[in-house]
Amino acid sequence: MRHLYLQIYIALVAVLVLFGVLIFATWLLLPPSDERQKLMTGSAAVLSDLLLVEDRPLAETQAVLDRLHEQLGIGLSLYSSDRKLLARAGETLPAPELSQEESGWIHAGGKGPRIALQLSGQRWLVVGARHERGASWLWKLVLLAIAVAIGAYPIVRRITRRLERLQKRVDQLGAGDLSARVEVQGNDEVAKLARSFNRAVDRVERLVEAQRGILAGASHELRTPLTRIRMGIELLAGDDKSDLRGRISQDIRELDELIEELLLASRLSAGESLESNEAVELLALCAEEGARVDARVSGVPTTVHGDSRTLRRMLRNLFENARRYGQGSPVDASVETIDGDLVRIIVSDTGPGVATAERERIFTPFYRSSSVPEGGSGLGLALVREIARRHGGDARYLPRDGGGSCFEVTICKQ
Repeated sequence: MRHLYLQIYIALVAVLVLFGVLIFATWLLLPPSDERQKLMTGSAAVLSDLLLVEDRPLAETQAVLDRLHEQLGIGLSLYSSDRKLLARAGETLPAPELSQEESGWIHAGGKGPRIALQLSGQRWLVVGARHERGASWLWKLVLLAIAVAIGAYPIVRRITRRLERLQKRVDQLGAGDLSARVEVQGNDEVAKLARSFNRAVDRVERLVEAQRGILAGASHELRTPLTRIRMGIELLAGDDKSDLRGRISQDIRELDELIEELLLASRLSAGESLESNEAVELLALCAEEGARVDARVSGVPTTVHGDSRTLRRMLRNLFENARRYGQGSPVDASVETIDGDLVRIIVSDTGPGVATAERERIFTPFYRSSSVPEGGSGLGLALVREIARRHGGDARYLPRDGGGSCFEVTICKQ
């Protein structure tokens, strides 16, 4: 059962029903106690004096039984020692078994228990309450069960409704919404849990904001000297320094890319929503980015809805990764639709490939595989997977037939 409030509610009702069943079974089945036996013996002695005068005609005995029946509202049946019915008032009650030797309970099928009192002269008086009284007792138990069931539901539902609100806020926090807070109601354990959740989210939000501020500030401070270095390189004169200018320019480009990827990774890890949700022609975008590394792109025109800027970054990282680690080998890419709603992008090369133990770790931020040359920031593939997941898909590494690397990225069309 999925809902906690139903589990608690049904448990309470089941306990109540079990309680009623046990009470009824105890009343119906347990043998009488010593006190009850004494009461039965005393009642038998009193009724013997009232009913059984040796020379009293049965007509007078019948009249006494009728008066008792009218005043007490109980059934009475008088039997001889050989269990022959002598007189009765009300319905005929069953005679006790011949093996019964003293006053006690007898059971009459579904009509409930009866009391057999042994009178003097070896006669037996069977006493039974009206059947309506037993039914009335059962109806009272049923009404009690209904009352408890109705009264317990709002209490149980109130408790679990607050837990459901807390669960929704936890889901919001997991989705990256740091503004998620829980309304605190009452002062019980659930309210304390809500307060603890709110305090924890406050701390997380402050830490994320601090980290985001530090990263933004560092990126800004890095770009200022980079701009000055770039301007200084452009002012350098002389062909004899062209190699130096080229190396410095390459370093500056790599630093710019690192800053760009750091900022994008920070936004995505903080759970920020994508900047836009527009129609993007994926094959055309793939061909455009593939042209930077002379990749061979094939497939069918496919339109997806997403953020064009991050999708472009994802494809660029895939192609740059294949160019850098494929060691100059040809790069192939394809775009195709699978399962109706998913688009699959394959980017492959014939380079050295990635060791089996590292095929999942290469998607970890700042991880560099030991099987490829130095270079890159280690953020490219981590961003590829994060962007793919933000678009309803995923990214993984596949070994390529004949050697090399193959990256499969899936994206949801909507």
